[in-house]
Amino acid sequence: MTEQRDYRDTVFLPKTDFPMKAGLPQKEPKILARWQEENLYQQLREAREGREKFILHDGPPYANGDMHIGHALNRILKDMVVRSQTLLGKDAPFVPGWDCHGLPIEWKVEEQFRKKKRDKNAIPASEFRAECRAYAQNWVDVQREQLKRLGLMADFDNPYLTMQFESEATIVAELMKFAEAGNLYRGSKPVMWSPVEETALAEAEVEYEDITSTQIDVAFEIMESPIPELVGAHAVIWTTTPWTIPVNQALAYGPDVEYLLVSVEANDGVEEMDRFLGDTGIGETSFDFLDRYRDSKFLVAEALAEEWAARMPAGIHYVEETRISGSDLAGTVARHPMHHLGGFYAKPRPLLAGAFVTTESGTGLVHMSPDHGEDDFLLCREHGIEPVFAVMADGRYRDDWEWLGASDERRRAVINKTFNAPEGPICSDLREADALLAATDNYPHSYPHSWRSKAKVIYRCTPQWFVPMDKPLDVGDFDVAVPEGFGAAVAMATSKDHSTLREIAMREIERVKFYPEKGRRRIGSMVEGRPDWVLSRQRAWGVPITLFVRSDGTYLQDSQVNARVVAAVREQGVDAWDESRKAEYLGADHDPAEFEMVTDILDVWFDSGCTHAFTLEGDRWPDQRWPADLYLEGSDQHRGWFQSSLLESSATRGRAPYDAVLTHGFTMASDGKKMSKSLGNTIDPLKVMEQYGADIIRLWALSVDFTEDHRIGDEILKGVGDQYRRLRNTFRYLLGALDGFVGDMGDAGEIPELEVYVLALLADLDGKLRKALEEYDFNTYTRLLVDFCNEDLSAFYFDIRKDTLYCDGPDSTRRNAYRTVLDLLFHALVRYAAPVLVYTAEEVWSTRYPEGGSVHLLDWPPVPGVTADGARWDKLRALREKVTEAIEPLRRDKTIRSSLEADVVVPASEVPEGFSDDDLAELFITASVTRGDSETVKVSRTDESKCGRCWRLLPSVEEDGALCDRCEPVVAQLDAAE
Repeated sequence: MTEQRDYRDTVFLPKTDFPMKAGLPQKEPKILARWQEENLYQQLREAREGREKFILHDGPPYANGDMHIGHALNRILKDMVVRSQTLLGKDAPFVPGWDCHGLPIEWKVEEQFRKKKRDKNAIPASEFRAECRAYAQNWVDVQREQLKRLGLMADFDNPYLTMQFESEATIVAELMKFAEAGNLYRGSKPVMWSPVEETALAEAEVEYEDITSTQIDVAFEIMESPIPELVGAHAVIWTTTPWTIPVNQALAYGPDVEYLLVSVEANDGVEEMDRFLGDTGIGETSFDFLDRYRDSKFLVAEALAEEWAARMPAGIHYVEETRISGSDLAGTVARHPMHHLGGFYAKPRPLLAGAFVTTESGTGLVHMSPDHGEDDFLLCREHGIEPVFAVMADGRYRDDWEWLGASDERRRAVINKTFNAPEGPICSDLREADALLAATDNYPHSYPHSWRSKAKVIYRCTPQWFVPMDKPLDVGDFDVAVPEGFGAAVAMATSKDHSTLREIAMREIERVKFYPEKGRRRIGSMVEGRPDWVLSRQRAWGVPITLFVRSDGTYLQDSQVNARVVAAVREQGVDAWDESRKAEYLGADHDPAEFEMVTDILDVWFDSGCTHAFTLEGDRWPDQRWPADLYLEGSDQHRGWFQSSLLESSATRGRAPYDAVLTHGFTMASDGKKMSKSLGNTIDPLKVMEQYGADIIRLWALSVDFTEDHRIGDEILKGVGDQYRRLRNTFRYLLGALDGFVGDMGDAGEIPELEVYVLALLADLDGKLRKALEEYDFNTYTRLLVDFCNEDLSAFYFDIRKDTLYCDGPDSTRRNAYRTVLDLLFHALVRYAAPVLVYTAEEVWSTRYPEGGSVHLLDWPPVPGVTADGARWDKLRALREKVTEAIEPLRRDKTIRSSLEADVVVPASEVPEGFSDDDLAELFITASVTRGDSETVKVSRTDESKCGRCWRLLPSVEEDGALCDRCEPVVAQLDAAE
């Protein structure tokens, strides 16, 4: 045997400088710096000028603290929207924003002053607000840099902030639209109130937690009734908020509920045992209970009598005396258990018919405190019973309150668990008055808490400013004078039908598209049942409610006065609303002595609900337009920003400020639990970027089903890293295979059928990706892209054609056709990947086109409209998988080392029409393929010799190391060229 030549230098192996190891944490900051230096965002605006607009309006995150993983998910989704719409050829400018007013910032600033031994109340308001403004600006700057690092493409040099003077002035102008149209009123209603923060809360600022409370049954003695048997009996109420009993003013019954008048007796033998236990002094026994209530009768709902009796001391049962229909209770009057205190407690407590009374739990009778319940308030007001405002802002009873008002301050906190306990002052006093039938501290239920302080909240009746939900509106029938340069909104009323705000909002909910669709039902149910919108807050850091109020409670409606206030706020910010400027604002037409300036500020949800007005309509961002195509936030914003924006715009413009709403779920730990610092299961996106890179977080965010709650953790991120490496290797292969490619097919005939099939797959992928983007289905988009690269390209097309790439001659029609298709794939895939892997796509593009600008300036790729017989190729690929599975055992036992050494016999019935045996051998990467009658695939080791260049085992190779009839002329050509 002659010495064999080494043919490695004649094989066309891929060549590229694109590294397999990504090194994203090191590379990404350099790419980001280049984008900033070249002002890529502005380049994109210029490139897309005049194109169809797409506006995603950014919901303002709070300027307080570092970015967390929820922020990262939200911002990546928004960036995906903007980039994909840009890629589709639209002009999609994006203005990021921040919410800068409100209690969390105010708290932090108070804390800073306390460290300096300074009392907030002694600090000038303007100084305090300046500190709040500086605190917010600091966190805006911090978060802005963190968001840039995520690869977001946005107008970061010119974001919107709710604390910008222009923004504050627009918020005031929007409020004045409500005021001038008469769509504000001052009223006393129970609202969610935080005694810890001493302010009213919006529904969106409340979260519900499971707690265990004291439950009590209290007897109210009946003094008058058209039913003689009831006089002297006791109406029994049940409650889990004992602290509301001191402000009780009535009882409610269900007119359709059937009631029983009952007495109580001991079970057989229990009384004797209790007498013995009573002598030992062990607790309250049924004997004690009977001793107090043996001659008493109690009114409870028939459906709840057994449940009520079960809460009494063990061994007690009830005896039915009389059945009474709820409708017959009209005219019945009871007295408060603490009537002996006189004053407020001496007044009669009427029994009132309440449609809200049910028999789901309790006793079927509900005690009414108009200060502390919405149903209570409405029912009592209907009967002329008004709130008494007994509970102060900090959750204590007034000092002059007859019962508990002058007691120890710690015990007066109405949310204090000890205060409400069975041994607490309320229960003790009720027990002493023989009115406490039962009290236990074991009732589990869900209870509202402030999402900021995590403390329990209460319903508290206070004077507040409201927007009515059910008053007919004249939408757009008014005009607020706004200074020039403000971007005053044009009223967008759809009709002058005098619809209510609730009706307009519900119509818009039907019109707007929701992704996912369940969002429509969620926000719809909230708007359908929500109370009037509470606008006022009793704090310092926010936009003031700029109203002048007369002594009779009415407010001034003067457009010229309002215009002066708006202009001043635009120049000076919220500090402009100052008593010293009262006469200036009112002007010569109004006497300052007749008006009081409101000192409340606006709910921050009103601030954020106005962002569409100053961002989409303002002169500061001329590339924006109203309304937005899309709002995108977490599902909690159905009761937050989505809703406040809807209500604000519906009241002032007659329609929503958006045409579509996209909602994402919440990010949970890998075990499905809520993330918590105390549990140590949080994932910090800043650390993930330091370890893996921003593109890994982006790939994770766009791979999960973000419309539902989803998970993240170290193992999940490792899996995402594996996905990324496969995508990166696809691009690395493409770059290497296209080294030196100039797109010349030469004098080629028809494109090989395999290439036609792959182009058809690309065309199919293109259509599916477009559809996914239309529906904002980003996880489907990302999965399609990943699967195409892994399954259709790497595991199939690249695997088959690597022999062609490496060993066909430079002028080979098949090789040129393959590289032409690879070029088309490259241009398509790098664009498809660009919105997802923003840094990697840029690295890939600049590797091939160092002077080609940014990949993010490119449009969606043109793809040949090629079709193929997909069913035929599916059948072939299924057979290919069976062949691969049949070869694997021989590979494991080392009978063969490579599929190239295999002779394969396949079932003839499973071979699609039009493929020769040689075609099958090439597609299956085997030595040979023949067809047989067997239903199984048979594999044996070939006897053919191995080509010294391409390593295929073919009949044309005389001996191992010699050349096949394909490689011999290629080598000769290369030798001649040298």
